[in-house]
Amino acid sequence: MADSNDPFSTVMPFQLPEQVRAFAEKGVSQARESYSKLRDVAETNNGAIEAVFSSASKGATDYSTKVFDFVKTNTSANFDFAHSLFGAKTLPEIMEMWTSHAKKQVEVLTSQTKELTELSQKVAAETVEPIKASASKMFTPAG
Repeated sequence: MADSNDPFSTVMPFQLPEQVRAFAEKGVSQARESYSKLRDVAETNNGAIEAVFSSASKGATDYSTKVFDFVKTNTSANFDFAHSLFGAKTLPEIMEMWTSHAKKQVEVLTSQTKELTELSQKVAAETVEPIKASASKMFTPAG
């Protein structure tokens, strides 16, 4: 009787010559082995794809959180600057405050840009890592 869990199991209603039977059994054995390898590769690749999406999702969340923190910081600095302008009494004092604020904001934006670039590189590396690991397993000769 055929095994319903084995796609290579069949019932033969007649007798085959021994050479044909041996050839058929060898073919079925090779097909089973190939099927098993294909199934293992598919399962491994599914795990790698899940890891890629998980890492990318976490990275996007981290990046968005960082951008939101920067927006909050920059908005607060601009409100503080606007508030301090109300206390200025002369045009030279306003210009000095403006120049100081602009210089500070350029430094802050440069630092924030560097931080976002580093975070982007980290996320990209972490996202690609499961693919690299999976590819190295697939293309490493069996020892």
